[in-house]
Amino acid sequence: MEAAVVAAGLPEGETEAGFPKPRHSAGAAATEREQKVAALAARLSPCVVTWSSDDATGASEATAAKDRRQFAAMLADLGIHGWKETTPTEDVRTENGGVYVMATYKKRGWILNARHSSMHPWVESTVMATKESCFDSLTDQETGILEDVD
Repeated sequence: MEAAVVAAGLPEGETEAGFPKPRHSAGAAATEREQKVAALAARLSPCVVTWSSDDATGASEATAAKDRRQFAAMLADLGIHGWKETTPTEDVRTENGGVYVMATYKKRGWILNARHSSMHPWVESTVMATKESCFDSLTDQETGILEDVD
């Protein structure tokens, strides 16, 4: 994933194992549900790789268009490296003149979901790859916990 990001010249971001850092911690004051989500995320972290980059500093339309082209280049590089697109990628225009793109790829037991959105002045790209076998072993209760996450 990182090679595709670098090859596309995408803005600096973070590639890391595990889920993205939560906006708030599931400490002692957390609800029981938040604690269950945190525990499940910790258990599944070895099965997840994420990358994200965002620019909320007032990206111009030209910068947003350049970031979209770089995102497309990253997707093309994934294809060169054996990732197979499973859902056709389509730009969806938003009401405020922005764009939202979602792409899904598979390779050797991994599913990769890539998302790019721009809503002036904010631009964000994220990629999450998950190992299917880890998620196949979830109980119905654990799946329910994940489905309820906002």
